[in-house]
Amino acid sequence: MHIEQKTNKVKKAEKKQRRSLAIIKADCNVSQNDSPTLYLAILNVGLSNGLSEEALLTAAAATGGQVSQVLMLPSKSYCFLMCTTLADAQLVYDGMHNRATIGQKGAVAYLSYVSELPQQREENGWQKPLPGGLVLLPDFVSEAEEAALLEAIAVGAASPTDSLKHRQVKHFGYEFLYGSNNVNPLQPLEQGIPAACNFMWERLELPAFEPPDQLTVNEYEPGQGIPPHVDTHSAFKDPILSLSLQSDVVMDFRRGDQLVHVLLPRRSLLVMSGESRYDWTHGIRPKHIDVVATPSGSLTTQARSKRTSLTFRRLRRGPCDCQYPTLCDTQQTATPQEVCDKLATHASHLEQQNVHEVYDKIANHFSDTRHTPWPQVAEFLNSFEPQSVLLDVGCGNGKYLGCNPQLLSIGCDRSLGLLGVGNARGLSVFRCDCLQLPVRSSSIDGCISIAVIHHLASSERRLTALNELCRVLRPGGRALVYVWAKDQRKNDKKSTYLRQNTAVNKEHTTEQAQRQKLARQLESMDQQLPVSLPVHTNRTEFQQQDVYVPWKTKDEQRTTFLRYYHVFEELELEKLVDQMEGVVIRKSYYDQGNHCVIFEKS
Repeated sequence: MHIEQKTNKVKKAEKKQRRSLAIIKADCNVSQNDSPTLYLAILNVGLSNGLSEEALLTAAAATGGQVSQVLMLPSKSYCFLMCTTLADAQLVYDGMHNRATIGQKGAVAYLSYVSELPQQREENGWQKPLPGGLVLLPDFVSEAEEAALLEAIAVGAASPTDSLKHRQVKHFGYEFLYGSNNVNPLQPLEQGIPAACNFMWERLELPAFEPPDQLTVNEYEPGQGIPPHVDTHSAFKDPILSLSLQSDVVMDFRRGDQLVHVLLPRRSLLVMSGESRYDWTHGIRPKHIDVVATPSGSLTTQARSKRTSLTFRRLRRGPCDCQYPTLCDTQQTATPQEVCDKLATHASHLEQQNVHEVYDKIANHFSDTRHTPWPQVAEFLNSFEPQSVLLDVGCGNGKYLGCNPQLLSIGCDRSLGLLGVGNARGLSVFRCDCLQLPVRSSSIDGCISIAVIHHLASSERRLTALNELCRVLRPGGRALVYVWAKDQRKNDKKSTYLRQNTAVNKEHTTEQAQRQKLARQLESMDQQLPVSLPVHTNRTEFQQQDVYVPWKTKDEQRTTFLRYYHVFEELELEKLVDQMEGVVIRKSYYDQGNHCVIFEKS
């Protein structure tokens, strides 16, 4: 029985070895060596499952073998050793393989001789310079000062302690409003920043420094973090100060594809100014163990403990004038009249290039995403008497034309690609422009225009399209119009459009980080745009009314096209309809991120 158990243990180890070696071969192009070499692979334990360099070297030293180099790779469940001599390598192998309990929950490690160590790549974020303007001041406060600061912020928060999903938060001076990532300068809190913090401002040697007037205290338990973000440009001046107390932590700085890890030691002060404050996001990944760099330049792991951070800011009174537009909320909002004038001048060209041509190119993919009628549109269609004549202006793939089979339904659209889809389904469709419908006046019982008018680039053209709907209606006929709303929340509830942003909703990132990533991607796009407008980041709040909205194809090329949209403010659609003669608004409502109006021709 004892021999059988030993044989099973050996077989299990061999199976683990083969599987892990195949992974290492695919990842690093490093092969097993049947004979002893100086190089050993620890096959099933690495940084990703919490192994530290110290624990690895301790286990190796217990075998009596000498190790000259450790190589631990980020996000990998294996690592490597180089021994001083072959005899040392054999001692380490014999003493650790299927013996050393350095894995998670005391699991044994499996080793193998390999032909060489893998080549290191500069991709771990530790071998890169800090972002411009980022300064780390270690040991900025003493242990006694740390204790005094912790006592001062615990004596009573200026606002009730907020229990967020991932941490406890207190505010002093002004409350930080997480819904808008801003503060209300007209509503200061009763308690300002504790006087116990004042000694720090004298210690800082920064030109033209103004002491902060807002403090946010975050208390992090191990495993908690904060998504990547940038402190709102228009809300706060430069710099932002972050003091780390009680524990170390790793903070990630990102700009596009660039990633820099920064270890924030206990009692250190991080100063974010210039580029690092305005053009990089910063965040802390929710983990129990951080990967950190060793003095020798390799990587190891470090367990987190409870940490308290003090973030100091100075409120800005007025717009931001920084040189970093990508994440700047001020610069993302252009002067409305300037935009309107440019759009009116280039409206026809803009709509041709960034509406009509785009929909022709994405027709099939777009059609695949449009298949279920919206309930309130279907309700409108079912309100007509049998045999009524319905015109769907901008019918797309025709998903509403068969919604009520008792109607005589006809559709029209500018996109030949989408009309081809409808024609293949046997629907009655024809091509035309919504600004000039080739339909006899007063001949239609009902019209719908769903997600069409927001593609028109001037207020005059949007009014013209509405008047065309009115012209073709018979007296007593009704039209339903849907346009995209700028506000994608109603009664503090997100629209379906925002809820589909899984990255933000699961707090893997922020809207700011998504906008930054999109901006970097668009820099390489060779598109001559008729009017310079912000490019909206999909599944996020709209920052401006007139924007380009990307559409990325699903083919191998993953081409990105930019569609023009004018998203409507509340009551803007009703005000347009009020300018029309001979119509009465019967109903207006908000439906999942859209402003909607039903009007009747008198």
